Amino acid sequence: MSSQSPATLDTPFADFVGRHVGPRADDIEQMLGIVGQPSLDAMCDRAIPGAIRSTEALRVDAADSESAVIEELRGFAARNTVLTSLIGLGYYGTVTPPVVRRNVLENPAWYTAYTPYQPEISQGRLEALLNFQTVVSDLTGLDIAGSSLLDEATAAAEAMSLMHRASRAADGVVVVDERVFPQTIAVMHTRASAIGLPLVVADLRGVRSAEDLGAAADGATVVGVVVQYPDATGAVLDWRALAEAADAAGALVTACADLLALTLVVPPGEWGADIAVGSAQRLGVPMGFGGPHAGYMSVHQGLERQLPGRLVGVSVDAHGKPAYRLALQTREQHIRREKATSNICTAQVLLAVMASMYAVWHGPEGLTGIAQRIQSHTARLRAALRAGGVDVVTETHFDTLTVSVPGRADGVVRDLLERGVNLRRVDDDHVSLSLDETSTAATLDTVLAGFGVEAQPEQPVGDAGNEPSGIPADLARTSDFLTHPVFHAHRSETAMLRYLRRLADRDFALDRGMIPLGSCTMKLNATTEMESITWPEFANLHPFAPADQTEGIRVLIDDLASWLCEITGYDAVSLQPNAGSQGEFAGLLAIHAYHQARGESHRRICLIPASAHGTNAASAVMAGLKVVVVKTAPDGTVDMDDLRGKIEQHRENLAAIMVTYPSTHGVYEDTITELCALVHDAGGQVYVDGANLNALVGLAQPGKFGADVSHLNLHKTFCIPHGGGGPGVGPVAVRAHLAPHLPNHPLAPEAGPETGVGPVSAAPYGSASILPISWAYVRLMGGTGLRHATQVAVLNANYVAARLREHYPVLYSGPDGLVAHECILDVRKITADTGVTVDDIAKRLIDYGFHAPTMSFPVAGTLMVEPTESENKYELDRFCDAMIAIRDEIEAIHKGDVAVAGSMLRSAPHTARALASDDWDKEYERSAAAFPVGVDAADKYWPPVGRIDGAYGDRHLVCSCPPPEAFES
Repeated sequence: MSSQSPATLDTPFADFVGRHVGPRADDIEQMLGIVGQPSLDAMCDRAIPGAIRSTEALRVDAADSESAVIEELRGFAARNTVLTSLIGLGYYGTVTPPVVRRNVLENPAWYTAYTPYQPEISQGRLEALLNFQTVVSDLTGLDIAGSSLLDEATAAAEAMSLMHRASRAADGVVVVDERVFPQTIAVMHTRASAIGLPLVVADLRGVRSAEDLGAAADGATVVGVVVQYPDATGAVLDWRALAEAADAAGALVTACADLLALTLVVPPGEWGADIAVGSAQRLGVPMGFGGPHAGYMSVHQGLERQLPGRLVGVSVDAHGKPAYRLALQTREQHIRREKATSNICTAQVLLAVMASMYAVWHGPEGLTGIAQRIQSHTARLRAALRAGGVDVVTETHFDTLTVSVPGRADGVVRDLLERGVNLRRVDDDHVSLSLDETSTAATLDTVLAGFGVEAQPEQPVGDAGNEPSGIPADLARTSDFLTHPVFHAHRSETAMLRYLRRLADRDFALDRGMIPLGSCTMKLNATTEMESITWPEFANLHPFAPADQTEGIRVLIDDLASWLCEITGYDAVSLQPNAGSQGEFAGLLAIHAYHQARGESHRRICLIPASAHGTNAASAVMAGLKVVVVKTAPDGTVDMDDLRGKIEQHRENLAAIMVTYPSTHGVYEDTITELCALVHDAGGQVYVDGANLNALVGLAQPGKFGADVSHLNLHKTFCIPHGGGGPGVGPVAVRAHLAPHLPNHPLAPEAGPETGVGPVSAAPYGSASILPISWAYVRLMGGTGLRHATQVAVLNANYVAARLREHYPVLYSGPDGLVAHECILDVRKITADTGVTVDDIAKRLIDYGFHAPTMSFPVAGTLMVEPTESENKYELDRFCDAMIAIRDEIEAIHKGDVAVAGSMLRSAPHTARALASDDWDKEYERSAAAFPVGVDAADKYWPPVGRIDGAYGDRHLVCSCPPPEAFES
């Protein structure tokens, strides 16, 4: 083997394995020596219980080269047919500004970043998200907007839960107008059924009083109302009377609103809506066969603490300078566990950034111009169709028309298909079409021809001063929006390019250095893996396009699903869940449906170890289960005695146990097979959280060692980028007996079993456009490469543990002191002896040029480190050297040479502004603060702000763009 070979083993690897895995062959030998193990195989044999070890190699062939993978992907793309899509239903053609595509979507400075929990090194992303919140709150006319949700349908489901929760009426119902998008209604039904929340679908157009609303709900107490604006038929309806009726009934109103339409129509907040939800897809984010796209939610003042997901606000740093941070952080669902009101942990940050920059690029005038052009085309098309004798049902409209074609819907769809246009078939007698930013006069002419109508270009109806636009005069928007200077300052590409670069430079992402976060697996997102996601054959597919037009992407999805089954040992996989949280939810729904089908719907108890991810408990509550916590033993494993007692106590009602393996404590527990057997013996099912699958691939298979279901984080183990906090993909994998209960979809029968639990995401295949990333990763690595990557991930974690153990105790370990793919460094005694906290160490690491490890999770006062297989020995040593140097700084405090309050640790991170200040009053040298051991001045990362006080009162936070003078010197 050459010196560049990725391993010392004789087994041949694909060339790409050496690109993905950081340590070289001689590095691996040296590292094994430090860890005290003779080989990778011996190390894994010692660390992983023999009872769960796989004995057969993964049957996944590796591609010959990266070029070969691109050719295969080209082949898939060629099997897709991209036609002009007028299907609508929340998915529209859009034009991604090239400057945004190249400098955000295709830029690793944006797509390899982590969630902005460390605000000092996330100021660029946080500003972009604040821009997004401003876009949403301005356009919807509501006070507070979150920094993105998963998609429109799940956002509506979150609003449904919020309304029910806010009302505190246990027996209240939510009423949904029948013209809400069908996939949204379906997802709401899935969520509502799980928790026994009554959901009524009715025609709400005639509601004028509380009595009318009560009648629509069959006399039940109404706590919430959901409408579409404009609705699925295309109508722009005046919902003021409904809002007044809901208010009189004590109910809240949610509007599923089109952001682009809101540039022209009265925003929901002005006609009485309390909540607005929707998708930012048409703001420059391709349809992508369904996602990922940034969902949104905005609320009126008073509901902000009920918002799911994340909220960005403006705080101050240690020097009193304005700085951005996440607000109301106690709402983070993984902290609240079974008290959580949502299980949302991932957002759609990368897509929210794209949408916000689309608004920055176009500004209010540009957005309005795009909307007016769409509206004008729609008006012209409607007038021409009616002049040609076609019955257009839609009277008021923005971009969508419903057309009556008695008994001819299939023929009309077929005729337009032959002309290269996809319409939506509503029923036998109606079709619907939605225009968008990409529609042209030629599009209109083609549609007219398909209906047998002759185009009349000499009568350009719908332009200024001509026929009515389709928006009623009393629903025309008059209020300003996007008045902040950021939406007016970047009109030239030069200015926009520099703005995006300026924001990126304020962040620390994987393109700068190691992000050693435990439990989050920040590994390489290779360029070849990313390359195909912007190809039009994938990016421009509508999720509800006919199946014969999407053959290529669906074959790719089938490939990926079969590989995931092979890797995990399960029998079936659904790729619909578009976040790990959704995968957890879907898996638990499958378990409950299985019990229900067996006549055991009373099984509702879900056991969850105290060390589990907090989303586990939140997902269980969302799925209608009752959480019972199982204690953790002193060695960090599940307390088996407590488990046996809890199983016996709840035997007749036990639904499942949710366990993370390896544990969140970073250890391969040798009791996992016994745990599975105990639960099965009591009639329960075993859910293994796939968050730590990166420690198992090629070495052990959950579906073979006793688990019944897992969700798999493709954004962790399978290289979909974190994107600053999203997109995520969380497929759910199950054994055969649970397969009939996987998610399905009402608009795509081929996307799931007929007996499924319903959709958990808006699109049939979730965030389909980024699945080629994981497909490419698995295809490039092959089975032997995937196994090697897992072994090196375990080696890297053990190397860090071995080098740091004498400086920071490693909290939990297994045989020979081995950990799994991550290790927990215990800082509690250091804090007790010196006052130095995990926060101090994390902030000081910024001065050394590192993102912090995970702080105080799963154990308070600790740091959890997961280096992944992508980091080479040089970077691992650089990190270890930094941690050891920080330990020396701590020792100076321990000896009394330095007071903790005046130390570099407590003042970190150090900004250039602070170091250059004339009133420097620190007892240490500026050079020691800025250029500690191992930091090259030429490569220095300068944090843009000083330490941000997370305890700063949230009531003072500004959650939309503040005036620019707030950031002036």
